Amino acid sequence: MTRPAKELHDNVSVPFTRAKAMPKSVYVSEEFLAEEQRHVFAKDWICAGRAETLPNPGDYLTLTLAGEPVIVLRDRDGQVRAMSNVCRHRMSTLLEGRGHVRSIVCPYHAWTYNLDGSLRGAPAMTLNEGFCKEATALPAVRCEIWQGWIMVSLNKDAPSPEAALKGVRELIPNLDMSTYTETYRETFRWATNWKVLAENFMESYHLPMCHAGTIGGASKLEEMVCPEGTEAFNYHWILKNDSVPLALAHPSNTTLRGDDRRKTWLISIYPSLLITLTPGYFWYLSLTPDGPGHVNVLFGMGMSADWLADPIAPDHLAKVKALLDDVNLEDKRCTEKVYLGLLSDLAEPGPLSHLERPNYEFAQYLSSRIPA
Repeated sequence: MTRPAKELHDNVSVPFTRAKAMPKSVYVSEEFLAEEQRHVFAKDWICAGRAETLPNPGDYLTLTLAGEPVIVLRDRDGQVRAMSNVCRHRMSTLLEGRGHVRSIVCPYHAWTYNLDGSLRGAPAMTLNEGFCKEATALPAVRCEIWQGWIMVSLNKDAPSPEAALKGVRELIPNLDMSTYTETYRETFRWATNWKVLAENFMESYHLPMCHAGTIGGASKLEEMVCPEGTEAFNYHWILKNDSVPLALAHPSNTTLRGDDRRKTWLISIYPSLLITLTPGYFWYLSLTPDGPGHVNVLFGMGMSADWLADPIAPDHLAKVKALLDDVNLEDKRCTEKVYLGLLSDLAEPGPLSHLERPNYEFAQYLSSRIPA
């Protein structure tokens, strides 16, 4: 066991009531990051975004998963599938970013692949007796749509998201995420460890101070509830006032009653899909590490079906988007300060608040994945 892994195991060996924040080494160690890539990001399901953002055959996006370049696209049969983004000839990467293609053409020697990954053509290969076009294809990568989310895994033995995350459906049966529609997305890179940002999402203890200029006053610490999570996810909820109408159930919604009409769910699906879900809108972060000191973030947001159909919904969403831009800047400042603090020789982890139970459970999850 590596030193950081042992420190993490020791960290979660005590009851939550005596728990402390994770040790510094698990954030700053290159060695521990390599373990995370091998045992977490190469083994579990990672979110590549929303399925509705790839509406047409040939629409694609790319990502790097534990160092593996991956294409996610909608094929000609309408299925969302994932495959290697590396040519089977001289191993050039194929596609970049997001876009639309009729076929996948290698930018190096023009080997061309169909949308199912099979090889369509390879120039000047007819004189090679050992070449068989029919036997050449881009390796498939597991890809499943769960509640509208595109989930990708390099692990052929990982339990399906539908099975592993059944508890999410049971937790919020009246909020069907598959009926929400993404209307905006962007990517950014922050100078902090991916776990610092994940933990920041998992607790609302920081809201009054870190977000004093935006959402800090929209909820009260004494109203925050942090129940025990599961092996696959943790969660908590907060009750919102009417300062953001889109966070409340639409007037036409007759399914939600009482506090459920103003409840905001914060669901952290391990390892790195972080979803804020309200009756009117959602926003999410999907994280991948970029070295110990940087994190790549996919940020997206959208609306529930009833709010999306409302003529004034775009105005509400524009206000939410402007608000979340400010919230993200506040989180960037706070989480980057935490990483700077983690580099200090004098820093050491302190005791957790009862509002940080999800952080403790996240540490337990990581400890269960990194071998002893």
